[in-house]
Amino acid sequence: MLSTNRAILQQLMEKAAEHPESDLVDKVFENLLCMLQNPGLERLDWKILNNALLDLCNGFNAFAPYRQKRKISIFGSARLTSDSKIYHMAREFAALMAQKGFMTITGGGGGVMQAGNEGAGREMSFGLNIVLPDFQDINNFIQDDPKAIDFKYFFTRKLFFMRETDALALFPGGFGTWDEAFECMTLIQTGKALIMPIVLVEEPSGDYWQEWDRMLHKLLGSRGLVDEVDLSLYRRVETLDQACEEVMQFYRIYHSSRYLGEKFLVRINTLLSPESLETLSTEFVDFLAEPVYQTQQAIPQEEDALTGHLPRLILLPRRNRPGRLRIFIDRLNQLGDSVNLDPTYR
Repeated sequence: MLSTNRAILQQLMEKAAEHPESDLVDKVFENLLCMLQNPGLERLDWKILNNALLDLCNGFNAFAPYRQKRKISIFGSARLTSDSKIYHMAREFAALMAQKGFMTITGGGGGVMQAGNEGAGREMSFGLNIVLPDFQDINNFIQDDPKAIDFKYFFTRKLFFMRETDALALFPGGFGTWDEAFECMTLIQTGKALIMPIVLVEEPSGDYWQEWDRMLHKLLGSRGLVDEVDLSLYRRVETLDQACEEVMQFYRIYHSSRYLGEKFLVRINTLLSPESLETLSTEFVDFLAEPVYQTQQAIPQEEDALTGHLPRLILLPRRNRPGRLRIFIDRLNQLGDSVNLDPTYR
């Protein structure tokens, strides 16, 4: 056994030295060594580490071939049957988004999750199933597909819902749906996830999300427990056309973004006129510490060959105003002329 372990370790070290991200691989080994030197760790601690790493490994491997495709995560009740109105809406919505080039990510179970996989089709679907005793089996529309992934832990599963998606659509649901809604908004609000469209979908004349929205404004916004403008991170819609439009409009001019220190870099699909730049700087003077400026390509601090051809806006925003950032992106998308670029290219 000892000789086998040494052989495995030697093989790992050789592969690590050759890896293009060898500095980060070394950090992984350092962290593992730190754990090995702690005599107080119990067997359960090691089981948690092993299972979490397995979840991450499976998730990374499944998503890697599809990184450049736009995706939308669809959440909603697992209890809804296939003859319900919401089920039909979720299925049709996923089909519409697939036609627009967006892959669908669901929790892999029944109800709204099954509807999303059914509508998108196997080729355009991911199913992130959580392994629970006597509760959820992966649905037939994604079962046995390489893009169907079993997760031991909710936290690793949630990581992939947010890391791999470009938009979120929530249909009525229970504790799990609310948990996912608040988790997503918290990550965006705190800057742990980049901003993206969040669409709350319900049937025409329905009041599910209307009551939810009213509750947030009453219990949180009016009491100063959240900034009222942060409640603009999500949008309520009553038709599938509105839901699709919310997502597609978000990526009309805006393409993607990232922080570079205190600066916020926004990749855009077309150059803006000087007048448009002045409009943004003037209308958002409360949000921006300095005027917006524009570059025609990637800047030296970036490592982004895939989108290097896109123009950039450079901002110095007040980072505790995510709702204001969403409104900034909405205004950006109203300015200029979109160009004939593939909006589903990530």
